[in-house]
Amino acid sequence: MASAALTGSAALLVVFALLAPADLDRFTAAAFLRIPVEGLLFALLLLVLPPRARGPVASLGGVLLGLLLVVKVADIGFDLVLYRPFDLVLDWPLLAPAVDYVDVTAGRFAAVAAVVGTVLLIGAVVLLTARSVLRLGRRAAAHRVGVTRALVAVAVLWVGFAAPGVGFEPGVPVASRSAAAFVGDHARAVRVGLRDREAFAAEASTDAFRDVPADELLTSLRGKDVVLAFVESYGRSAVEDPALAPVVGAALDDGTRRLAAAGYAARSAYLTSPTAGGGSWLAQATLLSGLWVDNQQRYRTLVSSDRLTLNGAFRRAGWRSVGVVPGITRAWPEGEFFRHHRIYAADDLGYRGPRFGYATMPDQYALSAFQERERQPGHEPVVAVVPLLSSHAPWTPLPTRLPWEDVGDGAVFADMAAGEEPPDAVFGRDPDVVRADYARSVAYAVDTVVSYVETYGDDDTVLVFLGDHQPAQVVTGEGASKDVPITVVTRDASLLARTDPWGWTDGLTPAPDAPVRPMDAFRDQFLTAFR
Repeated sequence: MASAALTGSAALLVVFALLAPADLDRFTAAAFLRIPVEGLLFALLLLVLPPRARGPVASLGGVLLGLLLVVKVADIGFDLVLYRPFDLVLDWPLLAPAVDYVDVTAGRFAAVAAVVGTVLLIGAVVLLTARSVLRLGRRAAAHRVGVTRALVAVAVLWVGFAAPGVGFEPGVPVASRSAAAFVGDHARAVRVGLRDREAFAAEASTDAFRDVPADELLTSLRGKDVVLAFVESYGRSAVEDPALAPVVGAALDDGTRRLAAAGYAARSAYLTSPTAGGGSWLAQATLLSGLWVDNQQRYRTLVSSDRLTLNGAFRRAGWRSVGVVPGITRAWPEGEFFRHHRIYAADDLGYRGPRFGYATMPDQYALSAFQERERQPGHEPVVAVVPLLSSHAPWTPLPTRLPWEDVGDGAVFADMAAGEEPPDAVFGRDPDVVRADYARSVAYAVDTVVSYVETYGDDDTVLVFLGDHQPAQVVTGEGASKDVPITVVTRDASLLARTDPWGWTDGLTPAPDAPVRPMDAFRDQFLTAFR
């Protein structure tokens, strides 16, 4: 009885590994009511092999099947967060930021436990599938005649169900080739990944602004302070999703009214980000460089080059260029690529308050510190790149905006519920609660940016703020785009008139039919308009 139970469990594991979808939304009963042709062919192979070869081949097949299952699980995880499958060539560097996120939000012990647990789980899966296939191979050899008859019968069934559209659910045929298709898809992705460096080099070789003289760059913006703020996880869903739009839309509408009362006008549209759910640095590099940077290999190649960035163009034209990057908490050698005169990392901003979830400091403090350090009376024109963090997952706890004169060194934020909440406040929460927290965090970020302009803006202030990427699918649901809102704010009507050809929407809220352009197109669009 025990032997039969072990054999049955082994068969179930093998079938599960072959048939399990790589998309969580496709985990239905119909997905497992199928006949995997790969299993039939491998079983036949084991039956015809000589005994000496059968064991090694079965073990190797089991190891490969285990790795197949591991990659499927990785695909599910990447799809839930980044809206795409795991790339076997290009995605390994993203694992380190994932561990850092767990470290910050749940603690060092949880991060170490996650790494160790993942390694052990992968090893266990590969070992179990290898032993399962080996066991099934031995049992099949011991009952060769009966197993052969059963395989022939199942093969006949597979052929009978092989007609297109035959299945218990649309798009899920009973005669399955899904494992082979899965391997083929990843093999093609590997080929593309291996060639991506050359493809990126070809894209980067063309730059219409590389040799433009300083006196011909950004002439219409001379004397202006330009603030380029990336609002973390501010995606199109925040504006259009019925569960999120009432909260975020109210903040945008209120911001439009407040800015108009202060003499400002705004125009908004959408950009398509190269990433979703994470990888903010890829989006920032894409917008600033005018190149499509959707993986870490491209990012590393870019930051080793002399590509002219948007802020680099400002610097060439005479602006002081600064980066206010509160998310940088360790050495950041690639920061040299962005050609800032000064980079303010987290430790350089003088914050004395608590963390709020992932954010090292509230958005209000980051902007206040920038104002204090770079925009005092008599300062030279400055361009600032400011990635804001308060709307970063897990979107709780959230600070409250204070009167700007009370911000000081940030110690005042210690009176608010801050980032020392237990891990169960981060993981395992109700999705509806997570979505509500996300909407409030984006509304806070929008309100803070608008308040900064109200408080510290003047006739020579130009603000460009945009999302870096959409949040994870727990917020957006499946099928969301990678679009993010972008807005230009200024009091100078002549500057805003230069954006007339863009066709953007008036105000902070892009219309549903507002233009959508890839994020890498913005650098050239901006430099052309304000030349």
